[in-house]
Amino acid sequence: MTTLDAPTFEDSLAARAREVEALLRTLLDARPDSGEIARPERLLAAMRHGVFNGGKRLRPFLVLECAALFGADETQALHVAAALEAVHCYSLIHDDLPAMDDDDLRRGQPTVHRAYDEATAILAGDALLTFAFDIIASPAADIEPRSAVELVRTLARAAGMGGMVGGQALDLQAERVKPDEAGIITLQAMKTGALIRFACEAGAIFGKAQPGDRERIAEFGSAVGLAFQLADDLLDITSDASVMGKATGKDAAAGKATLPALYGADWTRRQLAGLVGRSHELLEPFGDDAATLKAAATFIAERKS
Repeated sequence: MTTLDAPTFEDSLAARAREVEALLRTLLDARPDSGEIARPERLLAAMRHGVFNGGKRLRPFLVLECAALFGADETQALHVAAALEAVHCYSLIHDDLPAMDDDDLRRGQPTVHRAYDEATAILAGDALLTFAFDIIASPAADIEPRSAVELVRTLARAAGMGGMVGGQALDLQAERVKPDEAGIITLQAMKTGALIRFACEAGAIFGKAQPGDRERIAEFGSAVGLAFQLADDLLDITSDASVMGKATGKDAAAGKATLPALYGADWTRRQLAGLVGRSHELLEPFGDDAATLKAAATFIAERKS
């Protein structure tokens, strides 16, 4: 293969997405699993609509690449990646609800509550959240029990009241009382950053990484998590719905405080550049093995959708 034929980062991201989607399609089969009574057709269809509507699968990508960094088992990594994507998709289904962000489009397609109805969307999100922990604990994942328990605990905390759900609560509160810079950073670290941090830390957990390496890769996750949210907020004020596949300008319309709104686009781009530099610095001890993760940090900060 010549240099011109070498896969790009986007090629690697798409290839990882296909791997995770293939497993999710198998897991979201219509046949009930052991211990289940039945899988209602409409509920399952709504779950699939929320999962298989595009998306970069960035969080699963980070799980797989960070797991590879520590020589973790590929089957285990794929199951954890699929579990995390189930949590992420549940959060999007619920975020889009009229009681939350009230969105009609997600990735250019009708949101689940528009394609089905609100009650079904709520249940589809509930089912995906609980299914995530089923995936991690399943015999098919073949994760050593102690590591499985640690993964479940860490994911629960990243997704729950002290992480993503708590961040969404703060986001709703921010429509009424605008937070200061510290408040915005806390909100973002919880709502978006917690799951991205988990994505990076997970591979270190079942890859049996040394404590120092686990903390380093978790810090990398925190840095790229903040970069992801800053880039998202920047796109909300600089991009349009046809590119994003969802409504833009909604944060400003809702009166939400974001760092780009406070300090402007140029300041935000400088912060993103600094976060990329910090991310690369954290990965230096891993040498060339971390090249793909460095590319991921750059992609997250510079993405256009």
